[in-house]
Order: sequence, then structure tokens, then C-alpha cells
Amino acid sequence: MQNKPLIAINADFRPSKPVSFSWLPTGYYDSVSNSGGIPLLLPPLAEDDDLRKLLQNVDGLVLTGCKLDLEPVRLGFEPHPATRPMPTRREDFDRRLARLAYEMKIPTLAIGLGMQVLNVVCGGTLFQHVQEDVMKALCHRDGVENCLRHVIEVVPGTKMDLIYGEGEIRVNSDHHMAIDQLASTFRVSATAMDGVIEAYESTDEHWWCVGTQFHPESESASALDLQVFEAFIEGVKEQAQPEIFSLESRRAA
Repeated sequence: MQNKPLIAINADFRPSKPVSFSWLPTGYYDSVSNSGGIPLLLPPLAEDDDLRKLLQNVDGLVLTGCKLDLEPVRLGFEPHPATRPMPTRREDFDRRLARLAYEMKIPTLAIGLGMQVLNVVCGGTLFQHVQEDVMKALCHRDGVENCLRHVIEVVPGTKMDLIYGEGEIRVNSDHHMAIDQLASTFRVSATAMDGVIEAYESTDEHWWCVGTQFHPESESASALDLQVFEAFIEGVKEQAQPEIFSLESRRAA
């Protein structure tokens, strides 16, 4: 691996008239850069072969969030009034990207919606609307402000514990979907006080993967949250060591 790992980041997508476009909040690529990585933005590619070839030549992946939601019908739900499905092209791409990241064991940081997509692809399920689906739910989204914060409980001995250490941790919150059943390949590493899963990590020692429901790249994040990206970049470097799981072996797979 080069001194600075190459980190792929999936861009958002919006169909529009007269021009469709892709875009990405600066916090994602600035956080990767500030943590010692080189960001590479991914458009919603149509062919799995193209996507696989690209992933074979990067060192890690950030699965980004989105203000929109997964299509509820595809999850087996009747649509809720609060649900705003993302464009089909982006959802299809995000699902394929998450599936390949899991199959190829690409070191992955999954944020917000990205955390939810990866959990679904790996066999987990979601709550469609936390306020109605979770008993005594906290407020997880402010309809007016984007700076809502709440306390999370970090599970001792997890990567989140190593990242934040002891003490009360407050994170930003802006979601109404959340993880219900966690996929078997993950374990919980942090929850909100109402039990909603706020972070998970891979149980596979050969796959560095952390998911956060909160957004460490956001302007509403705390200075400590950059440590999530720093831990990710260190995890990317560690997984690339030959005795663990090298980039070269992924290319040969």
C-alpha cells in the first residue's frame, strides 16, 4: 500500500430536468483527507464488473449517508408518510456496492443510511419509523434544526470503546429509520438510551468494518468524531498487512 491509502466514497445521485447530477457533502472527503487517506468519489456505476475492478484497486470504502430513505416496499413495509425514498438508481448502486464490499472484505466505514444499507444487504432488518416502532423512543430527528444531539452508550471492548474511551459521548442524530435486527456478521458497539443501535462492527477478524448511525463527517459533529475516520484509516492499513489480508490477495480473488 502507498503511504496514504486510497479510499472510495459513493456519491449521492439526483435525477433532474434538464440535467441529472451527482454530489457529495465536503465533510466526507475532508474527513478522509484530514485522517491521512486519499478520497476517490464513486459515481453510480451500472456494471458490477466495472465496480469490482475499481474496488480491487482501492484500499478502503466509505458508504455515505443521505437525507432520503431506502424504498420501504423493498423492505416489506407499507410506505410511511415520513419516508422519502431515494432515487432507484442510487439505491440499486448502494446495495450492489455494499454487497461487493462484504464479499471482497473491503475495509469499510458505513455512515447513516450507508450503515442501514450494509445491514440489510448482510441479512439484517430495519425499523421504518423509530418514533412509532421503538417503545419510548428518543427524538432522533429534529424537523427544523440539523444539530440534534443525544447520548450514546458505548459497549466496552469494542472499536467504538477504543475510539472514544470512557465518559459520556454525545453524537448528532438525524434519522427516522434505524436498525431492527442486526445482521449476524456484526455486533452492537453503541446504542442510544432507548436501545436504538447507533454503531456496529464486524465480527470477522479479517474484515475491518464499522457502521455509525450518527455522522462523524458532519458540521454538527464534535471534534472527537474525527477519531472515527482516524481509526478507519488505521484499520485500512492494518488489514492491508500481508499476515492479515492484503490488497494483492483481493485482486487475485
